[in-house]
Amino acid sequence: MALLVLGPDIQETLKISDTILLGLISFGGVVLVLTSLPFAWLADRYSRTTVLAAATAVWGIFGMAIGFIVNPFQMGIATAGTGIGKAANIPIAPSLIADQYPIGVRTRMFATQTLGRPIGQVVGPIVAGGIVAIAGNKAGDWRWVFWLFGIPASILAVAFLIKREPRRGRNEREAVFGAEVADDAIGDGPVRLSAAMARLKKVRTFYFLVVGIGVLGFALVAVPATFNLMMKDVYGYDALQRGWILSITWSVSVIAIPLGGRYGERLFRKNPPSALKLMGASILLYGLFLTIGLRFESAAILIAFFAIGNAFQGMAFTQMGPTISAVVPYQMRAQAFSMVGVYIFLMGGFFGGLLTGAFSDAFGQRTALTVVVPPAALIGGLMIIYGSRYMKRDISLTVSELMEMQEEQKRMAADPENVPVLQVRNVDASYGTLQVLFDVSFEVKKGECLALLGTNGAGKSTILRSISGLLNPDRGVIRMNGRTITLVDPQYRVALGMMQIPGGEAVFPSMSVAENLELWSELIEDKKKRAERIDATFESFPELRHLIDSKAGSLSGGQQQMLALGKAIMLEPDLLLIDELSLGLAPIVVQRLLGIVEKLKEQGTTMVLVEQSVNVALSVADRAVFMERGQVKFEGPAQELLERDDLLRAVFLSGEGA
Repeated sequence: MALLVLGPDIQETLKISDTILLGLISFGGVVLVLTSLPFAWLADRYSRTTVLAAATAVWGIFGMAIGFIVNPFQMGIATAGTGIGKAANIPIAPSLIADQYPIGVRTRMFATQTLGRPIGQVVGPIVAGGIVAIAGNKAGDWRWVFWLFGIPASILAVAFLIKREPRRGRNEREAVFGAEVADDAIGDGPVRLSAAMARLKKVRTFYFLVVGIGVLGFALVAVPATFNLMMKDVYGYDALQRGWILSITWSVSVIAIPLGGRYGERLFRKNPPSALKLMGASILLYGLFLTIGLRFESAAILIAFFAIGNAFQGMAFTQMGPTISAVVPYQMRAQAFSMVGVYIFLMGGFFGGLLTGAFSDAFGQRTALTVVVPPAALIGGLMIIYGSRYMKRDISLTVSELMEMQEEQKRMAADPENVPVLQVRNVDASYGTLQVLFDVSFEVKKGECLALLGTNGAGKSTILRSISGLLNPDRGVIRMNGRTITLVDPQYRVALGMMQIPGGEAVFPSMSVAENLELWSELIEDKKKRAERIDATFESFPELRHLIDSKAGSLSGGQQQMLALGKAIMLEPDLLLIDELSLGLAPIVVQRLLGIVEKLKEQGTTMVLVEQSVNVALSVADRAVFMERGQVKFEGPAQELLERDDLLRAVFLSGEGA
């Protein structure tokens, strides 16, 4: 806020144009957005209050540094630093609010958080302008505002540091499970950032919400700075006067935001999409009042219309937090709120600032705002209203995931000794816009070998990729030993004991046999045990010892599969995923490999075997899952599948082996 009020004074000191000034201010927003994503990653893995305290300290240090700048380059560094410090607030603060306060009062608390912005924009400009006036209102007195900035920043950092962090997803768990179950440790793995982003795009309400906010960002970031420039250049107001004016333009919001929050809360309880429509309508009214106000030359009328427009903008954002909290699973809240910042500042804010600055330099501030505000508010508001049609669906999907979690927790509590090694529940998956998996569900018990069968294109390899983390499911849950791993990194799954042997791609062809084994052995923590496990591989496949210096790519298909299975022998995984073990191999080689699979099975290794050959798969499998067109058509004992001629006929007719 101080940058907006004192922007014209900084502009005079540094002797820069409107475009450069707005670009530098917007640059801080870009850095804020880019670093909000890493902060979302940190928030998912470490104490959110500690991360927020450290970031606030950085914000204060670089805020003070602005008082020492002497050129645009230094200003860019300082604003970037404040952006980094402020970035943590975007993903962390809303997720803390959602976990701290019960669902029934959540909208009210988000409205209270939203109220902080206009209060700051009412008080901040007066304080900034007042400090400059007290200092003497000379050319460089704006620096005092930033030098004193470190005091409140330090107080905030200490407050966050001593704040006790609420349990993640506490309120949702209590609402669905009850308080007793909510206190149990779930033990979910950390959500991978890229996986969360891909999953969030499938939440249609969230997608249209953030895109609409992103379009609105063309106006949100550029309007305050351009308005301040207009107050100085067109109307000749000094820093203190501009501070008062900016405070007035946000004063109505202090009243409107609590009213909007309370009204939105009532709408949300009756019909959640109505609350999101209220947000979209408020954004449309924000654009309307700003556009009408710009037509008046009178400063008083212009300020009045801007005050009403800002009030509607404030009302709109009271509904954003509750909407995201309702449609996004609690495990991805931090990432979801960070995406809002990405769309506001990166998609709209930075480019909106440059566009508005260019129009301002060429045609004046009034024309620039007239060009930018109407389309940004119109398109943004309509997209948010359109997204409301998906809200009930997205909420029901989130609730269904919680209900599934409740059922699974009850089952684990009742029979903890028989928790399946692998659970796949209600998984949908797509390649681009083409959906290939539809509500796929099955389980694999400890020590069991499951054959995954089906025609070409049935989705066998796709579900295997989803299990191993190489493909992000659109919806559904994947668990290993009771722990949710749906969106965690593949390396995290490996650390849990999962290993995959992909068909035809299980070795590094440019590396020797020895180098392949040595590389895989790095996953064994006990260094003394590594040589022992490599020797075990050579005992199972003696011919590999004679090929130890040969490139893996020069081996025959059977030898490459032996080397790949050697990885399983060496690493002793809890869950082994094998894709196309016998593809293109001679029967005698296949029998040799099946012997190793049987040995692994006897040792208690849990396996999922994807095979084209029904006879090969069922010769070692305890149970079978048959898939067709992305759906599970059969799940049961392997021998029962042999009696299903209707299913096996499809395999034979497709040309796959028997």
